[in-house]
Amino acid sequence: MKNIEISPVSRIEGHAKITVQVDDSGNVADAHFHVMEIRGFEKFLEGAAVEEAPRITPRICGICQTAHHLAAAKATDMVFGLEVPETAKRLRELMLLGQYIHSHSLHFYFLGAPDLVLGPESDPALRNVVGILKSNPDLAMMAIKTRKIGQMITGVVGGKPISPVTAIPGGQSRGITSEQQADLLAQSKEAINLIEQGVEVAKPLFEQYAEAIQALGPVESHFGGITNGGTIEFYDGPAKIIDKSGNQVYEFAAADYLDYIEEKVQPWSYLKFPYLKQIGFPDGNYRVGPLARLNVIDTIPTEKAAALYGEYKDKYGIAQNALLYHYARLIELMYAAERAVQLLEDDSITGTDLRQHLSEPLMTKDEAKESSETKRGVGMIEATRGILIHDYETDAAGFINRANLIVSTGQNNLSMDIGVRETAKQMIHGEDVSEGLKNQLEMIVRAYDPCLSCATHAIDGSSPLEVDIYDSEGQLLKKHLL
Repeated sequence: MKNIEISPVSRIEGHAKITVQVDDSGNVADAHFHVMEIRGFEKFLEGAAVEEAPRITPRICGICQTAHHLAAAKATDMVFGLEVPETAKRLRELMLLGQYIHSHSLHFYFLGAPDLVLGPESDPALRNVVGILKSNPDLAMMAIKTRKIGQMITGVVGGKPISPVTAIPGGQSRGITSEQQADLLAQSKEAINLIEQGVEVAKPLFEQYAEAIQALGPVESHFGGITNGGTIEFYDGPAKIIDKSGNQVYEFAAADYLDYIEEKVQPWSYLKFPYLKQIGFPDGNYRVGPLARLNVIDTIPTEKAAALYGEYKDKYGIAQNALLYHYARLIELMYAAERAVQLLEDDSITGTDLRQHLSEPLMTKDEAKESSETKRGVGMIEATRGILIHDYETDAAGFINRANLIVSTGQNNLSMDIGVRETAKQMIHGEDVSEGLKNQLEMIVRAYDPCLSCATHAIDGSSPLEVDIYDSEGQLLKKHLL
């Protein structure tokens, strides 16, 4: 038995590797996606005042910071029993849309596009953002400008473009002015134009690589996403689970997620494997994120994104192929910009009713020590990579006793693992594996846009990926750093 190792997996957020075990006949016996980071933030939150969670948790990740900020804020709203005013809800949604514009443009153009624009077999030294800048500078500039607009929205609404701070228990600490409204509206309209240009470049690539779409990472799974009566929704709503044919299996509120989702530990990864509890492991495998969201919903209520969604659904139906995450990401990118325009065209976005306050003070910490009362808050939103859940239990004074984070990448973990294994079995024959073939295994993982510092809640956010190859005796033959 020989082991082939790809390490690190490149152009992802976090530290991971792929290993492929090849038997003496040259056939793949097994393959796995390994996450090498160690968990930290759930324990780190214990003992903190729950109102600090929206300021602490964005530090989990520099890309997903807005999603953690808002999921934590929604959990604290529930802990304190506060109802967020409508204007504050709109501002929070707008802040989240800023992250979508930033994150989706970053991933598609700079992490995913090198495989499609430059080709899976292209020189690894060129198959990166620098290669995009050299081969298609106009596309690269569109990406940079689009991402900048997303960061601007988050910065204005969230107070900071990195690790926003304005979502607080019961609402928002501040609003936006009419001048800021006008500026963000103009920028959001510009984002639509930029995204349209990017879509025109990208759509032919999905035709060009139709065979790769079919071959890489084939997985049949359930899908999960938040919906608003069948309409696409990022900020608020119940989670809907469908089967591989599109039939609804479950729908549940944030506070009930433990009745439906369970996690399993496997020896090859620090990242847990969530699955549908009532179905069991591994048949209860489900996916989240752009592909899953577009499978779960029925409609998109904005003109340009709706047109793209219609074309996509007509061609792919309930999409199963991992590389279609890229296509779905572009559709959501368009929706995020159009939805931002909708919110900013409504003058209520500058309203001043921003927060509900506590009606009575909490117990002191000393008083809470004498009390058995606990409080619980669960915040659930759609992060760019999929459903994100923050679950906090506090004492009567509001200090966190227990924290549980169910993050998007974890929910895709089993599918990434299966996709790598099944593709390796189909494509690898013998121990000599080309750089292009190794990259195709990476492309499966990359399509999910995994965020491993989120998924493991690690404090270290480094980003390499490695692949190991072993013989039949388990001896390491080759180590590849990607």
